[in-house]
Amino acid sequence: MGAIAALAVLLGTLSYGHCVELTQPGSTVVTPGQPLTISCKVSYSVSSDHTAWIRQPAGKALEWIGVISSGGSTYYKDSLKSKFTISRDTSSNTVSLHGSSLQTGDTAVYYCARYTQCSKASAGLYKNPDECCGRIQ
Repeated sequence: MGAIAALAVLLGTLSYGHCVELTQPGSTVVTPGQPLTISCKVSYSVSSDHTAWIRQPAGKALEWIGVISSGGSTYYKDSLKSKFTISRDTSSNTVSLHGSSLQTGDTAVYYCARYTQCSKASAGLYKNPDECCGRIQ
């Protein structure tokens, strides 16, 4: 019987000149069909910033799974919304990815990431404003 390896890594990012830390467990292995939960403790307030989950199967491109907004609303990639849910704990600034009915094809490195929405004001912080999400909203 195969196993699903949900590998998580420490992911740091820079945003607006402030260092942000997102901490995940080293790795997790689950049996196909069993539930999976990966938690990500962040150094920012999950009530103030959005947090996304992304995965990357070996040798393949990054795939966006979904995001939980600062207000708690969730949005998912259509093809994955029956497989994953995202939740948060505002008291501990932790965001969790919950997977169900996972198969060996779901083996990947799973990342949590601060999800920044760009505006004309925030675009001014970039040397090249097009770097701000590719476009100004």
